[in-house]
Parts: sequence; structure tokens; C-alpha cells
Amino acid sequence: MDGPGRFVGYRATLPQVYRTLGKLVERGLVEFEVEAREGKPDAKIYRPGSKWSCSPVPGFWDPGLVNAGEITVEFAPELRVFVGQRDGSPVRVDGTSTLGHVVESLGVPLTEVGVLLVNGEPVAAGHTPRGGESVTVAAVARPQTSPEPLRFLLDIHLGTLARRLRLLGIDAAYENPDIGDAALAARSAAEHRVLLSRDRGLLRRREIFSGAYVYSHHPAEQLDDVLSRFAPRLAPWTRCTSCNGTLRAADRETVRDHLPDSTGQTYDSFAQCVDCGQTYWKGAHHARLDAIVADAMAKFA
Repeated sequence: MDGPGRFVGYRATLPQVYRTLGKLVERGLVEFEVEAREGKPDAKIYRPGSKWSCSPVPGFWDPGLVNAGEITVEFAPELRVFVGQRDGSPVRVDGTSTLGHVVESLGVPLTEVGVLLVNGEPVAAGHTPRGGESVTVAAVARPQTSPEPLRFLLDIHLGTLARRLRLLGIDAAYENPDIGDAALAARSAAEHRVLLSRDRGLLRRREIFSGAYVYSHHPAEQLDDVLSRFAPRLAPWTRCTSCNGTLRAADRETVRDHLPDSTGQTYDSFAQCVDCGQTYWKGAHHARLDAIVADAMAKFA
């Protein structure tokens, strides 16, 4: 800010501007007036179209609070996929935004961030950076510990990964058709599920219980990524790959009505989902699925 009511050199959304103004007012550093919109003289909420001005409080004005200089931010190699050539470049700070906000504004979801260092000392994401500081952003440690039993929720684009996790006995909820970001975030929070996604915007939603970015487009690499990061307990062939329900052993007579013609005479071993009734046997695809299981067990069991 270079004078009353004028912001320069800093790009921000309207909510960010309003939060910054609120913090300045709380500290007694500025005063501002909101010109009420016609017909709403008592309105307390800023909305696009509202007219406002900001003027310094005599004796308290500090231009450096909003333009607090520049910091350097260096990211771990694993995180450079998010920042590209901006890694190590000077970053302007405003004196009010937290370090967590600065990191996210550079493209890195906080779900992927481990230890934050400022001038070599660990700080919380709520630290307010000041000009001249040197920031180092580490990637989240692997394996990532969880205070609760691991339960996952996958977005619409990760259907194959969801089925492979279920194949290994991992609780992996999946919504198809798409229920939207807000509903996914709400389910993550309500059921304490780790939200897996390649959508950085979705992972920035504050209401999610926990989240993780899936770095690859390829299902085999995605599976390795999740297993190496979270080290879940593997229990192959115990979950329904269709609905995520639990499987139980079933005899031929019990499932006969669910089998294609002649399958009952060809196979002896069956399993059935207790939730959706889907029936499983060692059919034509079993060798391919068994290879996926064997690879995962060899690497991560």
C-alpha cells in the first residue's frame, strides 16, 4: 500500500484483501470506512461493488506492514513439480499472511509440506514471514503416520487406484458419479478419511480431514506412491473392488444364482460381498490381479 486506499505490487483475491484489512484494524494500524450500499445501511459484510477507503491512523502508519519486503523460499526436490522455475526466487510478503498461505500461493498444497524452516529454525505454518528471511520447505516425511486407522477417499479421476487399493484390502471410498469438491471435502471430514486427489484446489479446502496429492498419472505408480507414503496394512482379497465392502467365503450353492452359465461347474472357490452381493472367483483376470497383489506384497508388506 503506497497511500490511502491504494494497494500496489501485490495480487490478492477480495477475501484476502478483506482479511488483511481486518488484521490491520485489529492492530490499530489503519481506519477504514465502508460506504453502505443503497437499501442496506447496516450491512457489515463487504461485497464486490462496495465502496471503501483506507486511511492511516495518525502516528501508526507503517507501509512496511503491507509491503514487508522479500523472502527466499527453497523447496525440496519432491515439491518442485508444483513450483517449477519459481523455486529459490524472491517472494514478496505483506506482513500479515502466514507462511502456510505464502507456500500455498506458490502452488504447493500444505498436505505435501513437511518441516518448515526459517533461517534454519523450525516454525509452524502460522508463522508470519518478514523481509529478509530464508525459508526452506521440506516434503512430508514418509511413511506418514496417522493417529487413526487409515481410511481413504478418492476423487472421480482415481477409479483404477481405488479398485487396486481395495484389492489389497485397504478401505478406499470412491464417488462415481462425481459429487463435487464440497461434498468430497465434507465426507472426508465426517468420516475421517484421507482425501487422495490430483486436484490441488481440492486439497487446499480447509474442511478436509487430511489429504494427499497423487503425483503420477499411471495407476501402478499411483499405487506405489500411496503405499510408500502411508504404509497401510495389506490384506489382499478381503474387500469388494466394486463397492469397498467386506468379502466373505461362499459356497457354490449359495452363489449359484449370481454366476454366469457353467461357471459353477468350472470353479470351486468363491467369495461374496456382504454389502452389495458381488460374487468373486478365480476367473480369466485372476492372473493379472494376482501379479498386482504379489508386486505390492513384495515391496510393502
